[in-house]
Amino acid sequence: MPKVTVDESTCVGCGLCEQNCPNVFEVQSDGIAHVKDFSDPACDLKEMVEQCPVDAIKVE
Repeated sequence: MPKVTVDESTCVGCGLCEQNCPNVFEVQSDGIAHVKDFSDPACDLKEMVEQCPVDAIKVE
């Protein structure tokens, strides 16, 4: 299972990841996206990495 992380120093909290994969990502009150659960098969994590405007999402 891949490990998903969000670089908190890079994330701008645009919400694109949360909008496309709400079961995986959540922009919290600090204005940063956080990983809730990375086991949602409906979410294309590679696509989220490519779409992040500041390259804050990493999948290992």
